[in-house]
Amino acid sequence: MQRIRIGTRASRLALWQAEFVAAELKKFFPALDVELIKIHTTGDKILDAPLAKIGGKGLFTKELELQMARGEIDAAVHSLKDVPTELPAGFKIAAITRRAQPFDAFVSNKFSSFNDLPRGAVVGTSSLRRAAQVLNLRPDLLIKNLRGNVETRLRKLDAGEFDAIILAAAGLERLGYSSRIGELLTQIIPAAGQGALAIEIRDGNEKIFSLVQKLNDAETCTAIDVEREFLSEVGGSCQIPVGVFAQIVGGQMVVNALIASPDSQRLVRDSLTAPLEKIHVGREIARRLLNCGGQEILNSLP
Repeated sequence: MQRIRIGTRASRLALWQAEFVAAELKKFFPALDVELIKIHTTGDKILDAPLAKIGGKGLFTKELELQMARGEIDAAVHSLKDVPTELPAGFKIAAITRRAQPFDAFVSNKFSSFNDLPRGAVVGTSSLRRAAQVLNLRPDLLIKNLRGNVETRLRKLDAGEFDAIILAAAGLERLGYSSRIGELLTQIIPAAGQGALAIEIRDGNEKIFSLVQKLNDAETCTAIDVEREFLSEVGGSCQIPVGVFAQIVGGQMVVNALIASPDSQRLVRDSLTAPLEKIHVGREIARRLLNCGGQEILNSLP
């Protein structure tokens, strides 16, 4: 009997994602023995500071990679937006699942939409990307840091600590909280990979690669390759407010991207439509943004 050990963070959302991958694998390989192994990452343990100040995206992946390196797990399931653009040597993304809802969601118990928020309203988010775009649209709002899993964030909203919070819509939908979504914030450019799951394995593990490759969605993968190329070109991390969203529309690749200063005072954004066969579309839009003010923003960061 074939067997695969999948490492996952221990949050309810991470477990949903790992269980989803396990169920999808069983569709292709009914006799496959799938074991889920919970791992507590540094990013899950430090909840009193913004990610940008404690090390960034790698905090959610490092411990899982260590267990893969030791042979204790065969694969790890991540929210793709949490995966750094450059993986440590010896690892690779073996599959990217079909993308779910890519946009952020506006959630509030008091107001039905983002535009309904009054001046001075308190909005919770831990993302510099979200904060910069929110303040660029509404400089009259107050951003307050919000960390924790989905349930923790909703509890803080319900306790009255915030007038509204912004979360990835995909996470809310996966956990059965679709009714909490006031509106999708399509005017806010998502994080690279938002809504998709990545399955990471050790490079060279062909047995596991042949299993998880069945879950790879070619269209999603093509779009996210563009997004991650953009991130790589601008040096994207949690310390830099950047957003990028690529999608195939009418047989063409359509990309929207931005670079912003953390205080939202400077923001450059652009869009690009290109044939699917065109290469380095992510690099092209990155360089366009860098040349029209993005590089100055990056140079001003501490």
